[in-house]
Amino acid sequence: MKIAIIGEMHPDGWETLKKNDYKPYEITNFSKDNLKKELQDTDGIILRTAANLTSDVLKDCNNIKIIARHGVGYDNVDLEFLNKNKIALGITGTSNAVSVAEQVLTSFLFLTKNVNLSDQLTRRGDFKQKSSLPDFFELYKKNVVIFGFGRIGKEVAKRCLGFDTNVYVHDPFVNKSDIEKFNYKPIDKIEGIKFADYITIHLPLNEDTKNFIGAAEFSIMKNTAIIVNSARGGIVNEQALFDVLKSKKILGAALDVFEKEPPEKDNPLFDLPNILLSPHNAALTLECRKRMAIESAENIINFLNNKEKLNRDNIVNRKIFNF
Repeated sequence: MKIAIIGEMHPDGWETLKKNDYKPYEITNFSKDNLKKELQDTDGIILRTAANLTSDVLKDCNNIKIIARHGVGYDNVDLEFLNKNKIALGITGTSNAVSVAEQVLTSFLFLTKNVNLSDQLTRRGDFKQKSSLPDFFELYKKNVVIFGFGRIGKEVAKRCLGFDTNVYVHDPFVNKSDIEKFNYKPIDKIEGIKFADYITIHLPLNEDTKNFIGAAEFSIMKNTAIIVNSARGGIVNEQALFDVLKSKKILGAALDVFEKEPPEKDNPLFDLPNILLSPHNAALTLECRKRMAIESAENIINFLNNKEKLNRDNIVNRKIFNF
């Protein structure tokens, strides 16, 4: 069977497919016309974030049985079309939580400790001018509010406890008892936003979460608050974020994701000193790239050949297949 790989994938994923007698091939041109041409007779797809698989691309691809996301988000796939046509959608649900959680804590520490400013001052030879640096703080006993308590949110929470922070969780789809059993505290959205020293977002992007944090939410945050979004662009409204960072109404922010990717070169956030930016790569440690490549390949193989080995939690639309 032919398996299309849309975007670069670690060689371990290629080898996993090949040793199971699949024929993988890579697509590097993500234009709609090229995708329609390249995918006509493929049986499965491994998909990175750069391409969009719309119904217009997929409607003439009659052999496709499964699309495996190289990651956990699937806003670049037409799920309604997949469900209607009984095409499975897989995610790498067990691969990226640790890497993203470490990035969140890195962002907290970078923005809290002003490590870049201390480094610059030392390199300039201004060692004795350290009192000129802005205040920096401890994570100790601070309030961390986590929006979204899936795999990534849980890994972030575990690491926050290691810094003796107070961990609060908001997720309307998780029972309060399932939050409390980990010694975390459930909290509603507005109370959490008012209360937080640190906010980290781990929600999917959908109609309910679009602009989940906007001007109204920023207006009630502490002026010492730090917000991190490593989930999806659009959950935090970028214009509202720019406004509060520019006026220093919150302390800082970190974005790994943007409303438009890649962002425009003149994005006004780029000119602000109190934001940490990265190119949607929080999950892309070497270890995680290997795990996601292998897990994507295994999702394809096990769905097509060996459902006894299939991690059914990795199939987003599993109800379509009576799992």
